[in-house]
Amino acid sequence: MATATTWAQDLITCDLNCDKPVQQFCNSCQVGLCADCINKHVNSLKSMKHDIVPFTKRTVQLVFPQCTSHSHQRCEGHCQQCDIPVCMKCVMSSQHKGHDIVDMADIITTKKERIKRETEEIEGDIISKNKKQDSDIEKKISTSTAHFSGLMKKGKDQRKQWHLEVDDIFDHFETLTQSLRDYQITALKSYQSQLRSQNSSIIQSVQENKEILKSNNVSDVNNYKSKLTEFRYIPQVPDLTLPSLKTNTIQGRELSLEFGEYKAKLTQSTLSSLTDEASNLSVTELLKEAKVIANISTNVKPLNKVACVVSDRAWIGGRDKMIRCVDIHGTVTDSVTSTCIDFPTDIAVNRQGELIYSDTAHRTVNIVRHGKTETLITTPRGWHPKGLCCTRSGDILVSMCTTDKSHYKIIRYQGQRVTQEIDKDEHSNPIYQGGKYGALVTENNNGDIVTSDLNARVVVVVDRKGKVRFRYNDKPPGGRESFYPVHIVTDAMGHIIVVDQFDHCLHILDQNGRFLRCVDNCGLYRPVGLSVDSEGRLWVGQFDLGEVKVIQYMK
Repeated sequence: MATATTWAQDLITCDLNCDKPVQQFCNSCQVGLCADCINKHVNSLKSMKHDIVPFTKRTVQLVFPQCTSHSHQRCEGHCQQCDIPVCMKCVMSSQHKGHDIVDMADIITTKKERIKRETEEIEGDIISKNKKQDSDIEKKISTSTAHFSGLMKKGKDQRKQWHLEVDDIFDHFETLTQSLRDYQITALKSYQSQLRSQNSSIIQSVQENKEILKSNNVSDVNNYKSKLTEFRYIPQVPDLTLPSLKTNTIQGRELSLEFGEYKAKLTQSTLSSLTDEASNLSVTELLKEAKVIANISTNVKPLNKVACVVSDRAWIGGRDKMIRCVDIHGTVTDSVTSTCIDFPTDIAVNRQGELIYSDTAHRTVNIVRHGKTETLITTPRGWHPKGLCCTRSGDILVSMCTTDKSHYKIIRYQGQRVTQEIDKDEHSNPIYQGGKYGALVTENNNGDIVTSDLNARVVVVVDRKGKVRFRYNDKPPGGRESFYPVHIVTDAMGHIIVVDQFDHCLHILDQNGRFLRCVDNCGLYRPVGLSVDSEGRLWVGQFDLGEVKVIQYMK
């Protein structure tokens, strides 16, 4: 077995560019030699002394450089004046005569000591300081990265907040515009009605007077009572001022809007909030007691769907394929036979006044145009449409469930394209509860999506992004049964009105879920089906009776 020394030698090859293993060592020249290269090395530097020893006996010592002026000579000195290494022949030459020659070994020793001190300083101080500085810089880079990422996120959040504030301002503007329009139109129509009624009485009186003038009957003439004073009084035309809209934009600094007494302003430092004002306005618009304007007998029993077309007509549906349009006097003005196996799950009317209905079994949402039914949407396989809502923007909201009814979600369609899906909250929990009953949906004028979750017996409201804002499931004052929400609508003032079927009433909430009023004085019994007409009145179906009540609840 080879010894450790022999093994080490086997790994070292000759320094004279030879691949053979080293065996000898020249202490003078500090080179390892194989057996064949010893003579070659000695002959190449004949003038120099060579201390050839076995490789294991080698000693480490300085190797002086060869002189560039005298061959086969090593420079063991250093000329201070010329600052170059010199050999003994150089020292004896005239070129360096009288120069201060220093022993090269002393210079090397001094320099090595200096190198050692510098190395120790580098290793002990400079490297650690450099590493610390590098670590500090890395921390600053990390801090700066996190800071600017935070700024960007904050900026995005503020962008969303500003957009929401702007949307809220113009939602309130639209609400006020609609309210003022409805108020003025109602006032003018009321005046017109009085005027026409008086005119009718005047014409009738004129005819009666002419008959009296033709008559020879003394009693007719003698019994005549003058109405001239009454007819001279003409109802005063309402003094209505048309409001103007004023807006001002200071680029990058301020947005302002003024509409009558309603004012809103956005600045970089302040975001105006009008929630309280809108809420107070909503409360003042409600009547102290709702009143029934009309009772419409439909002969549709049971009756469970109502969708207003204009101020005096609505589509109604029951438990058959037929969908009928009735006016406020109960006259059937139109009818459509649906494509459903049994009956439509829900009905709605779009902005163009066209009827839309959901066919759960066939997984379709259909539209009736010019008396013909067309498929508007086909839901994904395994999903069946339930509740419908036609939004102000023209989108269609569809609540749908899986075939086994274990899962519900809300889908927003633009035409046939899905643009939003609402199904899980921020914790990935289902927003709507599965079960055998459906989910009915509507949209509020601030963009909220309001759903009546029949399985959970709760009203769920999510914002325009699909984030849950609040849930409502309170009993009405004096209610005996637990809350059972069925159909649900929103009005021009942002109120949420929901049918509570088992307590035979309607709940009216503001857009933030605050309970405002309970409509329980209108003789409702098992109400179901709910819609708002163009004059802001509620059309409420009664399941067993086959009637629709038209209810006025706002001024």
